[in-house]
Amino acid sequence: MMHRRTLLGSALAAASIGGRAARAADAPQLTVVSFGGAYQEAQSKALFQPAAKALGITLKEETYTGIADLRLKVKAGAVTWDVVASGSGSAAHAGAEGILEKLDYKTIDVSTFLPGTWQDYCVGGDVFSTVLAWNTKTYGAHGPQSWADFWDVKKFPGKRSYRNAVAGSLEPALMADGVPADKVYATLSAPGGIERAIRKIKELKPHVAVWWTSGAQHAQLMKDGEVDMVNGWNGRFDAVAKDGGNVAYTFNQALLDYDAYAIPKGAPHKDLAMKFLAEISKPQYQAALTGFITYGPTNSKAYDLGTIAPAYAAKLPSFPANAAKQLTVDIAWYIKFEAQASQAYQNMLTE
Repeated sequence: MMHRRTLLGSALAAASIGGRAARAADAPQLTVVSFGGAYQEAQSKALFQPAAKALGITLKEETYTGIADLRLKVKAGAVTWDVVASGSGSAAHAGAEGILEKLDYKTIDVSTFLPGTWQDYCVGGDVFSTVLAWNTKTYGAHGPQSWADFWDVKKFPGKRSYRNAVAGSLEPALMADGVPADKVYATLSAPGGIERAIRKIKELKPHVAVWWTSGAQHAQLMKDGEVDMVNGWNGRFDAVAKDGGNVAYTFNQALLDYDAYAIPKGAPHKDLAMKFLAEISKPQYQAALTGFITYGPTNSKAYDLGTIAPAYAAKLPSFPANAAKQLTVDIAWYIKFEAQASQAYQNMLTE
């Protein structure tokens, strides 16, 4: 009798385990892809895993190098990803190219988002800034405060570093040339506008010691004290400062940009992916992300929750006082003019 009860209990336990396994297998699963490293680790802890738990879904995370990887999958009709992380510009180009799904903003609430941080094909996840940074050993705590100062080699003598790509490079040049921030893209869109910016950069060219190619490089330049000022990404400089580097920066005339999320064309679970984007766009998730990286939330309501320490919030790119000093990158301009501008920029670099 006891033997029979033991067998019966074992059978019931096996059935229970099998049932749970079946339910787990039947649970909706999303595949999310990002860039790996510390950034994806932060996304996973603050956004991806908590959102999956809230939605009651299974989440698979993968990494990729960028939109080019997605393009191959879409063209091959072999899309296995449901959500991809991307830079705003890359996502805009991909949307225009037809390899992303249009987002449903009845499902995704962007009513309290910072203006300009969502598009038809992608929704902003965090804000970063291209800022003017300087070596505090050279200039002290109060270094150059504008792009006009960056160009003023008499008032601020020293070695410059500047980006070797057109993205984020023309706008500072025009502001240095006296164009108000709110007129920059209108000027760049007008005949001769791109050429005007290029001419201004040519003025600076003899004083540029290094044309940087990556965030890691421009951070290292400042950490090693190889240059006295540089344009670059705020989060990289924060990391250098945290490591004891002699660097400071200003949000004045900085370029406000954002990282985003999109749904690939032909995603296996498009509707669920839309709900997932709606979930991670909520303020509590974006507030949590700031605990891992010095990127600001795109959802302004994240600042009202009281979970971001006031002193820390004041250092983030999208904090209202900081955002007010910046020029938001015009993605539509880049879609229309980037190829033309990039060619002119590369020609200038090789002259």
